[in-house]
Amino acid sequence: MHAAYTILGMAQSIFRDSLLAGKVAVVTGGGSGINLGIAKRFAEHGAKVVLIGRKQEKLDAAVAEIAATGGTAMGLSADVRDYAALESVFSKTKEAYGEVDVLVCGAAGNFPAPAIGMSANAFKSVVDIDLLGTFNTCRAAFEHLRKPGAAIINLSAPQAFAPMLFQSHVCAAKAGVDMITRTLALEWGSAGSPSQFDRARANRRHRRHASAGALG
Repeated sequence: MHAAYTILGMAQSIFRDSLLAGKVAVVTGGGSGINLGIAKRFAEHGAKVVLIGRKQEKLDAAVAEIAATGGTAMGLSADVRDYAALESVFSKTKEAYGEVDVLVCGAAGNFPAPAIGMSANAFKSVVDIDLLGTFNTCRAAFEHLRKPGAAIINLSAPQAFAPMLFQSHVCAAKAGVDMITRTLALEWGSAGSPSQFDRARANRRHRRHASAGALG
């Protein structure tokens, strides 16, 4: 959702113009839906945007939408379950635009299914996309993040903390995404990614179970 307010019937952004000028943002699952909406807002505020998704034709269409409104973007196809493919994507991103300032891990899968009616492969497919995909993306990006200053945003859902019928696969995956995010905040916060706020919040919640260490 675009954060805006209305004056005399005209939508006005709450953010200043060119807030993200000179920044590079990477969004997985960026070819459609919420993730494309996020990418559009980043581009609208001046960021150079890289969209990652499995279907190049969908990415090309999304890039064209962003370019039509004056934004700068490119689409690079990769499956977040394929670590080597993500390594290639981040190398291409750095060559084209430089270090990454904002990383959004939004690629996800979901379908309603009772646990007793779901195959192991079906369960695994969602865990692999949501959980493994988030780890793969963060890990492959780490060497290419701007330090200090880069931010990692991992999209989660209420299933991370609230059990829901026919969502055992998503509940498991999103709970894992939440914990990866908190753990990476502890491990990477001292290097400037994720944000210091995230690291402090993770420290407050898990101070008895983990400790932060500076990265060389």
